[in-house]
Formats: sequence, C-alpha cells, structure tokens
Amino acid sequence: MASNVAGVPGAPGETVGFGGLGAKLNWLRAAVLGANDGVVSGAGITIGVAAVNPANLAAIMLAGVAGLLAGATAMAMGEYVSVSSQRDTEEALIAKERHDLSHTPEEEFEELVGVYRGQGLSDGTARAVVQELTEHNPLAAHLRAEFGVHQDELTTPWHAAIASAVSFTAGFILPLASMLLAPVELRIPVTVAVGLAGLFLTGWVSALISGSTMTRPILRNVIGGSAAMALTWGIGRLFDVTTG
Repeated sequence: MASNVAGVPGAPGETVGFGGLGAKLNWLRAAVLGANDGVVSGAGITIGVAAVNPANLAAIMLAGVAGLLAGATAMAMGEYVSVSSQRDTEEALIAKERHDLSHTPEEEFEELVGVYRGQGLSDGTARAVVQELTEHNPLAAHLRAEFGVHQDELTTPWHAAIASAVSFTAGFILPLASMLLAPVELRIPVTVAVGLAGLFLTGWVSALISGSTMTRPILRNVIGGSAAMALTWGIGRLFDVTTG
C-alpha cells in the first residue's frame, strides 16, 4: 500500500532495493562458512573410512558422495531457513515503522529525537538532525537509528542458500579428490595436507572479510579442522568397520 508520508518507500515513485552491501556480505559470509564446512566434512568423512582400509576406493567414494549430497543440502536448507527468519523480522519492522509514520508521525518524530538525545546530542541538535532526516527519508532514518536495519540491504535467503551449497561442494571436493587421486599409501597424509591448506585459505578469507587480524581466524580453522580429522580417523581405527 502506498504511504502518505513523504520519503517513505512505498510512496509513489519510490522503490525498495535489495542488492546493497549488507546482502552481498551476507551471501559472502555464507559462502565462506560453506567452504569451511565442506573442507572439514570432506576430509573427516574420507579419512574416517580410509582409516579402516585406504585401498577400498569404492567405500571411500560412496561415503564421500553421500556426505557431499547430504552436507550441501543441509547447508543450503539451514542458510535458507535462518536468513528467511531474519528477513521476515526485517520486513515486519519495516511494515510497522511505515504504519506508525503514516498514522502517528509526530510521536515518531519525538521518538527519534529521543534516540539521538540518548546518543549524546543536545535537544536542539537532535531535533535539527531528525528534521533533516525526516525531510529526506523518515522510514530509513527510523530503521537505521532504532533497529540498525537498511531497507535497501535486506538479506536474500536464496542467495545465501545457493552460495552455501556451492561453496560447500567446492570445499568438499578438495579432500575427496585428493583421497581418490593419491597413491594408496599416501591417501590419508595427502588428504590431511589438502584439508589443512583449505582450512588455512577459508580462515584467511574470513579474516579478510571481517577486517580482523589473520592469525586468530586461521588458527581457529586449522586447529578445529585438525581435531575433526583426528577424531574421524580415530573412530575408524577404533571400530575398524569394514564396508566390503
């Protein structure tokens, strides 16, 4: 429904976009997380099976393909559900603020003045700021100040789901391919090395995106992934389950 408040998206001639920086960072985050989980899952599953019998290529392939399909599907569904819930919340906030601005603009004006006063501005400065923001786009001003939401950067569930599934697949294929292509006696060591290299890379990219120091994300990835590979190898050796 069109709004009767000037500058509110939904008014004639205005649109709300969904391709902003926040949305792009969201699917990029999903892609990095998916790739990291793919490397850990691929290395863990194949090493666990190979720990029983590294020459049993059929069993390794079967477990790897099953893990790849299950993991990629689970990652995509998890991201879709999570981001959909976030987007539903954002859209509900936008609808509520648009309604309030349409029906009680004076109260909303005073509410926003109070927000800026709470951030340390004097009453006169806060009112001047809110007045200028209201003349430009009151909905955007309220969403940013009260909820940290940008209506032109809403998260997109399908983007996150696809990015997560594709990156998980790419990450998983690295250790799976190394296990299948390496000589029998080197399958586990080569896969461990490839897995650690993949974890180093995803940790580096994660640090790059977040702007943090490189050391902590990389160590976190490498140590966690090493523990996962050691655990699956140990379980395979402990139970020594033959698969044919």
